[in-house]
Amino acid sequence: MAQQHADLTEDRWREFDLDRQILMVANEMNRGLHLLEEQDGAGLRRSYERVLRLVDLTVAVQSKTTLRGELLRWRDLVAALYLEPAPSREAHRAAFRCLLQFTPEAARQIPLVLDRERPLA
Repeated sequence: MAQQHADLTEDRWREFDLDRQILMVANEMNRGLHLLEEQDGAGLRRSYERVLRLVDLTVAVQSKTTLRGELLRWRDLVAALYLEPAPSREAHRAAFRCLLQFTPEAARQIPLVLDRERPLA
């Protein structure tokens, strides 16, 4: 299976503003939330791999040192989820919420993706 985002370059990623970059990472976290709820462990791991790849690209193209540091700290949260044999829904949602708080535009998505009730799988 070809890895999604494998051919995405820093130059291409740099074309997106920070809001868009964070929202694209968030899209993968949202996909991961659905996979977690479906108990698709293999799919969830692939989702985390895509999240890590996109965060690495974001860190690489950002010039603000403090932002890069915060993104790397957040990346550690996802890396820990990736290493967990069975990540918890609560930990995933907490990391997802934290990501969405990186920019005002992304934060506007919180009520749409995290504050509504979803049935447990």
